[in-house]
Amino acid sequence: MFFLVVLLSSCYSHDRDCKKFQTGTFVFESYLNGEFVTTRFKRNDSIEIDYFQGKTDTSSVRWINDCEYILTNLNPTDPGEEKPIHIKILSTDQDSYIFEFSEVGSPNKQQGTAKKVQDL
Repeated sequence: MFFLVVLLSSCYSHDRDCKKFQTGTFVFESYLNGEFVTTRFKRNDSIEIDYFQGKTDTSSVRWINDCEYILTNLNPTDPGEEKPIHIKILSTDQDSYIFEFSEVGSPNKQQGTAKKVQDL
């Protein structure tokens, strides 16, 4: 039985059509300090603009491969915003993707889901 479970799980792979999520307008919803919040962001091939709680941040985008990129804040306002963020798209579906993110070099990874709401 164990062999069958291992065999079936090794055959399953997540879809990753990352190219269609490299540009566009996206929405990311999460909980922050117990409060449900929404971040909206626009990304082209080299710039991402985030809109969160009335603030706008601009970051450079450097693609490592079709499914991974590094975000670097162009105008950090405190030391916590100076560290680049590594983002890896884990799986995609019709209009959203699941991603993993962390500060570059950090083993502490978090996950989220972004929904594409508009093409550029």
